Amino acid sequence: MGRMTPSTSLSAPPRRTRRIVLVALILLVVAIGAFAVRRSLLMSAPRCLTGHWSGCYDTQNGVVLMTLVGLPVAALVARTLARRRPPGDLTPVRKSLAEVAMVYGTAPFIWMTMMPGSGAGIVPGRVSLVPLRDLATMGPIGIGGNLLVLAALGFFAPIRFAAMASLPRLLALGAGCSILIETAQYVLRLDRVSSVDDVLVNATGAVLAGLASRRWWRTGTAPADGGRS
Repeated sequence: MGRMTPSTSLSAPPRRTRRIVLVALILLVVAIGAFAVRRSLLMSAPRCLTGHWSGCYDTQNGVVLMTLVGLPVAALVARTLARRRPPGDLTPVRKSLAEVAMVYGTAPFIWMTMMPGSGAGIVPGRVSLVPLRDLATMGPIGIGGNLLVLAALGFFAPIRFAAMASLPRLLALGAGCSILIETAQYVLRLDRVSSVDDVLVNATGAVLAGLASRRWWRTGTAPADGGRS
């Protein structure tokens, strides 16, 4: 039986500490965000808690509220996935957390972008292909919201997949996903403008989020799973 080296014995606690700090920071950010918009969220609470679709799932406040309410379920799913990983997997928590977070953090924003307007099904699809023309009309809130649409995907995809640990690939992923969203808005005639500026801002948000998670990116040389996904 091999001896435990000092580096081996000291590596686990710092790694566990970093994980705890990361989770604590995420929870803190979520708590601060929820507190900042608590009044808006509480407006949709009665409709959401009684299971009404109208006034809850067809409003941005309602979607955000139910996303926050469902966080414990998402955490339970991540924990279950981690426990079902093969015994030889050295990063079950990181992989499972990344898988759940990039889906759970992206789906609500896509839901909100696909909410129909008042003229859905009547007004023909509209397209804006002139770059930067719509940025002025978005305003700070609109730009911030568009940056967040694919932020979870950009943050967690390179943590889970070594193939995505590249800024150009993250940019391509963000742009590709955003183009699919804008195309769906046009095809489904949701009374929304399919804008190239949305694609640019969505993709930028994915890249910026990826930069924020760069220290945790998975690389092809990591011995976590022996080279297998």
